[in-house]
Amino acid sequence: MRTQTKAKSVKTPTPEITDGTLVKKTIAGDQTAFEQLVQRYHLPLFNFICHCLNDYDLACDVLQQVFLQLYLYLPKLRTNEPLKAWLFQVARNRCLDELRRKRAVHFSELEGSSDDDDLSPLNIMPDKRPLPDEMAERNDLQAALKEAIDNLPPKFRSVVLLRYAGQLSFSEIGKTLNMPEATAKTYFQRARPLLRAALATQWQTLTAAN
Repeated sequence: MRTQTKAKSVKTPTPEITDGTLVKKTIAGDQTAFEQLVQRYHLPLFNFICHCLNDYDLACDVLQQVFLQLYLYLPKLRTNEPLKAWLFQVARNRCLDELRRKRAVHFSELEGSSDDDDLSPLNIMPDKRPLPDEMAERNDLQAALKEAIDNLPPKFRSVVLLRYAGQLSFSEIGKTLNMPEATAKTYFQRARPLLRAALATQWQTLTAAN
């Protein structure tokens, strides 16, 4: 008796549509393609802008400006490269403009081993024991980290913000800040012990209070 075996169909994951393809579709009149671009970069851009400006409403406005600039510049963009570095460069420049207007923080000096786990600021906490109640609160932790980042030397600050808030790779950070990838990585590694020391001071203050 002859038996027949049916070949099982194996579903291969559909590759993600590239930024370049979405750009070309948008230029051709496909507004859905532009919405996909916005959806792809909305959250990391917003997190980065919020960290820079510390103002939710202003961050919303700046984010809209970034995507408006993207829409206007679509015909001029290189479609063979991801848009991430370009978008964060635009976002950073917009943040600098707002900060200069507010005169709140002078970021004019910002010019100037990589494991995925270093994307989380929690990994630089000085102690692995359970956090005190005050530090365990998300808002308090974010405030402590923001203060520590704000006190970094200017040349380190933008690299750290792009790494933590924007979740950019060192290659993307280098493109965004117009510096070699190795320099971005070096700045980040030098900033980590400074952040750890600043958080350790706050940690000691909180634990002493308890």
